[in-house]
Amino acid sequence: MLKQGKHFAYVLCALLIILTLASCASAGDGAVEGTDGTEGTAGTGTAATDQTPPLPDKIQAFQGEVPVVKVYVKDSTAVEEMAIEKYLEGVLAGEMKNDWPLEALKAQAILARTFTLRFMTDKESKYDGADISTDIEEAQAYNAADVNENIREAIEATKGMVLVADNGGSLEYPYAWFHAHSGGKTALAKEGLDYEDAEPSYTQVVDGLDADAAPEDAKQWSATFSADEVMKAANKTGELSSIEIGEKGESGRATTVLVNGEPVPAASFRIALGSTDMRSTLLEELTLEDGSVKMSGKGYGHGVGMPQWGAYGMAESGKSYEEILLYYFKDCKVGKAW
Repeated sequence: MLKQGKHFAYVLCALLIILTLASCASAGDGAVEGTDGTEGTAGTGTAATDQTPPLPDKIQAFQGEVPVVKVYVKDSTAVEEMAIEKYLEGVLAGEMKNDWPLEALKAQAILARTFTLRFMTDKESKYDGADISTDIEEAQAYNAADVNENIREAIEATKGMVLVADNGGSLEYPYAWFHAHSGGKTALAKEGLDYEDAEPSYTQVVDGLDADAAPEDAKQWSATFSADEVMKAANKTGELSSIEIGEKGESGRATTVLVNGEPVPAASFRIALGSTDMRSTLLEELTLEDGSVKMSGKGYGHGVGMPQWGAYGMAESGKSYEEILLYYFKDCKVGKAW
């Protein structure tokens, strides 16, 4: 995948969210451990406010106070007009398991709403006549079949709520980045996503606080790839003679991988190899043995923003959706757009 600044970050984010979080959402059962004493203290966000960025110009219709959006529904291959809150029910059910703690679901709902408004502000759907779609390659996961009372309650309780960032005195919808498991530390956008623009003011490296209930293959993973797979993912020709971890970012994630001595961006390399196999760039081992590349690491996903298993753990320990979001997103606040 080519790096294209904000566009690259959107595409890479969407792919990582969908490919890595399906496993997270299907493995959400079990008890959760307590806090480590730092939980909920790292973020410097503020309490809820009525000050929010303007709604996207695409929004022209409302059901009461709730915006109506035009959604291309992939299953029906048709554009449907629906209240944005109805659309978000399907998104939330697609992105997080519907029996997870309510405060975690609320936090995810706010990120989903924020993502939607940012997408509609900055981008055009590839489907004619649509503002956004249920196509996971374009936007967010969507699963209307898994909508239950927990999902509806989380959406209703956070109706109109979005994450708000201050960009030099101008309010904006931040990139609502999230991932499955941090592996212990969250990441900056430049290291987790090969983000080319200036690092956003709201990203930070903090303890992930991921719950012990997370599946073992989200906490720790290993994978083996053929030399041909690695060379193809690195967009190189010839034989593979060496591979090793290159530069690392603040969180300890690899930002480059050295393939035959030449640096390859780690985040795009991961996507090319398959993000459900190479589950993170928080690498602990990367070796070439007998013609195969063996690697292991921690966490699941790009590491930027909110780890879902962190939200799970914080919710189980009594933290609110607002405390969860403001822990992971620095200098942000929760605003009410409608």
